Amino acid sequence: MLSLLPQRLDRILAVGAHCDDIAIGAGGSLLELCRAHPGVGVSALVLTGGGSLREEEEQTALTAFCPGAELDVTVLDLPDGRVPIRWERVKLALEELSARGEPDLIFAPAPHDAHQDHRALAELVPTAFRDHLTLGYEVLKWEGDLLQPTAYLPLAEPVLREKVEKLHRHYGSQRDRSWFDAESFTSLARIRGVQCRARYAEAFHLAKVVLGPAPMAALDDIG
Repeated sequence: MLSLLPQRLDRILAVGAHCDDIAIGAGGSLLELCRAHPGVGVSALVLTGGGSLREEEEQTALTAFCPGAELDVTVLDLPDGRVPIRWERVKLALEELSARGEPDLIFAPAPHDAHQDHRALAELVPTAFRDHLTLGYEVLKWEGDLLQPTAYLPLAEPVLREKVEKLHRHYGSQRDRSWFDAESFTSLARIRGVQCRARYAEAFHLAKVVLGPAPMAALDDIG
C-alpha cells in the first residue's frame, strides 16, 4: 500500500453537513495530522446548527480535534434535512472557501452517503474543488450505506481512544442517540484496521486519483 498524503501539509479543509460529522468521520485523522504538522491551517465548514448549542459544541470539539492548528470554523444555519433544496447557498459557501486559498487535503462526506444532507454536500464539493485530494469519510448510522473503502489512515490505539473520549465529552447533545457510543465507533475502526493491517483505522473513499502529472501539451494532442 502506498501513501497518497502530501509530504507538505499547509492547509486542510474539512466540511460536514452537521456538527459532529467531521469529528466522527475524520477526528482521528485530524488528531494525527495536526500533531504531525504543527501550525497547519484547518478550515472547517458545517452547514447546519448555526446559532444553537450544536454550534458551541462544534467550536469546542474541533478545537480539541485540531491541536496546534490555525483553526477557522464556520457553522451555517441551514435547516437539518433540507440541504438539497438550499443548493445555491451551499455552493456559494464552498466557492468562498475556495477563494481563500488552495487546500492540500479535503475531508468531506462520502459521495454514496445515504443521508440527503451528506450526499448533497459531497456532490457539490468537486464543483468548487476540482483538482484536490478529497477523502470521503464514513458516518455510521442506521442506513445500510457502508461500502468498501479505497483509502485508510491507521490510528494508534491511544489516538482511537482519544477520539472516542473527545466525541463523548464535546457532543453531549448526541449521547442519547442509539449509534453514538464507544462500541460503535471502536468497532468500525477495528474493522477498517484489519483491512489495512493495523489495529484501528479511519477509512475513506476516493472518487478519482491521477497517478502522475500529464503535460498540457500532451493533453492538447489528444483527439
